[in-house]
Amino acid sequence: MARILVIEDEPALQKVLDYNLRQAGHEVLLAGQGGEGVRLAVDQRPDLVLLDLMLPDIPGTEVCRALQQSDGTQRIPVMIVSARGDEVDRIVGFELGAVDYVVKPFSVRELVLRVQAVLRRAKSSGDGERSIEFGCLRIDEGAHRVWVEREEVELTLLEFKLLVALYEARERVQTRTALLDGVWGIDVSITTRTVDTHVKRLRDKLRRAGDYIQTVRGIGYRFAASPDLPESRSA
Repeated sequence: MARILVIEDEPALQKVLDYNLRQAGHEVLLAGQGGEGVRLAVDQRPDLVLLDLMLPDIPGTEVCRALQQSDGTQRIPVMIVSARGDEVDRIVGFELGAVDYVVKPFSVRELVLRVQAVLRRAKSSGDGERSIEFGCLRIDEGAHRVWVEREEVELTLLEFKLLVALYEARERVQTRTALLDGVWGIDVSITTRTVDTHVKRLRDKLRRAGDYIQTVRGIGYRFAASPDLPESRSA
């Protein structure tokens, strides 16, 4: 059983989500406003947040940003559930750190399955917690923290998962589609361009260690085999 926080201002949809998630065996917390949702997330530490973008007090994007910037909540996966279905909206959601994006109206059965998939991925990523040192890069999987040359780097949950996925497959080329499947999970209805966007942001944040992530033209990306920094990001 997981504790799931639903931040949604439509009472009818609140009831539908509350009923179906409880039927699936989960504990459900409900918030009708963004500020209330952030406070509940900080106080109750849910295992997952379902977040609407159009809330009466503050935009859901600000809620997502606040959760990502707080030490106590930045590891909580956020699934956006919104009527905004344009690709640009989905990309913005993922750039803010959401792990999945479901467009309204949706199949309740599909939503529950996607919730289960996110929870499984979160659990499996926590089962193998370890500390990784690779040249100037250090990754603490248990704490979801990253350092470059002993200076801590702030990453979103998705950026962290992307970094670990690339590192674990070092020396092997990862296609954009494979990264979408492995990092984002089941079909998220976005193009592979979002992978390029996240890789660029990740490289920029990692500064010198960003050169460990190499582009394989026309295919995807791979993590360097050696901690000796390559001269170029292209292969």
